[in-house]
Amino acid sequence: MFFSVVIPTYNRKPILEKCLRALEQQQFDPIDVERYEVVVVDDGSTDGTVDWLHASVAQFPHVKLLQQEHQGPAAARNLGVEKAAGDTIIFIDSDLVVTETFLQSHASGLLKGKKDLGSDRLFTYGRVINTCNFDDPTSEPFKVTDFSQAFFATGNVAIARIWLEKAGLFDTRFQLYGWEDLELGVRLKQLGLKLVKCPEAVGYHWHPPFTLKQIPNLIEKEYQRGRMGVLFYQKHPTWEVRMMIQMTWLHRLLWGILSLGGLLNERTMAPFLQWLINQGKPQLALEAARIFLNWYNVQGVYAAYAELRQTHEV
Repeated sequence: MFFSVVIPTYNRKPILEKCLRALEQQQFDPIDVERYEVVVVDDGSTDGTVDWLHASVAQFPHVKLLQQEHQGPAAARNLGVEKAAGDTIIFIDSDLVVTETFLQSHASGLLKGKKDLGSDRLFTYGRVINTCNFDDPTSEPFKVTDFSQAFFATGNVAIARIWLEKAGLFDTRFQLYGWEDLELGVRLKQLGLKLVKCPEAVGYHWHPPFTLKQIPNLIEKEYQRGRMGVLFYQKHPTWEVRMMIQMTWLHRLLWGILSLGGLLNERTMAPFLQWLINQGKPQLALEAARIFLNWYNVQGVYAAYAELRQTHEV
């Protein structure tokens, strides 16, 4: 296999450096992996990412840098696939730090999956472990909250480029936060592709420790995810998609009850969240904040759906 690791990035220079250094330290069997490249697509960063990469060419011999105006990760990944030289694409995010056997694990998973299924209609999905430890991200253990049921998520996935091209790549109308990868996953499933889990291909997803200052941005992301969820449902109007985007009476009831109809929100929960943070438990504080974040997401998706229906009626 010739792997092309496609990484969209936007203003993440410090963690991108750790991401790229980890990819330069790969150990693999040349029988399975012929060679690899790392295609970094800068999505209009303003933090000096491009200048830094130009100045660091000697340190990252596998990196191929592409640039575009800020258009979002869907367009960035499409550009990366179009310019990639490999027959197999690996998608990761620029805040993911992988282990030394990352590429080999995906290669082994793809080969074993093809043998077991008797078909090449498959892709491998690696394990993503969330961490806020910037100095040593790979020291974080796997947690229950790291478990994912997503069919196709670009945080850590390997797939033959032929299937991406047949499915039509990412829909660039997904310019706000969320769903562009899962929507492509629906089209891949329609082509008969199977998910092969590959927990040996580990990536550590770094994010800064949760603080109350992040809440406005997190709320905005939930509203954006709601709007993009409606676009997802427009393309695939199924009950399965409604469940995924939380546009059901069940989700409305669940998060309405848990948030006490919105009474538990960023203002009323702030003292408790800050107490958890002060106790050295920022991740637990973030999980508690999801009570009202999910409520905002449900509100956002229904508001966007009502707006869509009103537009169609007019």
